[in-house]
Amino acid sequence: MLAERRTLSSGARWEPLVGYSRAVRVGDWISVAGTTAEVVNGQPAGGTDLAEQTRSAIRRIVAALGQLGGQLSDVVRTRIFLTDITPWEEAGRVHGEFFADVRPVASMIEIRPSSILGCSSRSRPTPSSPGAGRS
Repeated sequence: MLAERRTLSSGARWEPLVGYSRAVRVGDWISVAGTTAEVVNGQPAGGTDLAEQTRSAIRRIVAALGQLGGQLSDVVRTRIFLTDITPWEEAGRVHGEFFADVRPVASMIEIRPSSILGCSSRSRPTPSSPGAGRS
């Protein structure tokens, strides 16, 4: 028997064109797409403040997890992509604000060409996670 598949849309116009979802849950696993800071009036939340961009991106991941029955403590892997690795500690400290007790495996990667911060995650809710049994 195949596990039930649930998808979550962000409503972005690119999703049907590119063929992706904000997040997907199959069985006990949730994968969240690369996530940037929320864009408000054409600018990332926090403007050029890397720490605020990181907070915004992680909050969006937490929201996606919650909508599919997961929570932050279920996260087992994160990746942070930076266009300039020099201020890595700013993003790293914010990651620690959210994940200090969870301690998922994590990577921080410098990418080119220029783009804004992005994060991704994959998690597996436990049966005791709120909403884990929802369909």
